[in-house]
Amino acid sequence: MRLIARSRLSLGTLALVTAVAAAAAVGIFFVLDRSSGALLKAGDASVVGRGQVVYLENCASCHGRDLKGQPDWKSPDNEGFLPAPPHDASGHTWHHPDRVLFDVTKVGVAKAANLKNYKTRMPAYENLLEDDEIIAALSYIKSTWSEDMRRRHDQMNRADKRKMRSNP
Repeated sequence: MRLIARSRLSLGTLALVTAVAAAAAVGIFFVLDRSSGALLKAGDASVVGRGQVVYLENCASCHGRDLKGQPDWKSPDNEGFLPAPPHDASGHTWHHPDRVLFDVTKVGVAKAANLKNYKTRMPAYENLLEDDEIIAALSYIKSTWSEDMRRRHDQMNRADKRKMRSNP
């Protein structure tokens, strides 16, 4: 009888320790996600799920359902427009901090990068999507990247945040 009581106590203790460890891991994840200077929420399943819907409805027609972009995206077409770039590892999306990705999506490449004669077919989404929808779509994109890409992107966000604080 004592052996059964001890094994129940041990199982209960093990379950409690496991639950506490899991809660701590989740808490650490959210603390690290916030400390990255991140605007995007690639670790938030509800934001990513909403972002996938927004992406498929607004972005996939050019950037692809698989985020692979259009062929020969680095070379202007016959009219001088650059095709839509990929958002996967082969592209450059992850080379830009969250703030830049958000600005490019909201106000357009030309305005965000102060490029007067830049030709693009990508619309500015400021009158088409709410800010939280833009963040959700970009969060979905980021959620598809490898852990290494996300880690390096988070480092870039921290550096960008420091730069913005020192140069207001």
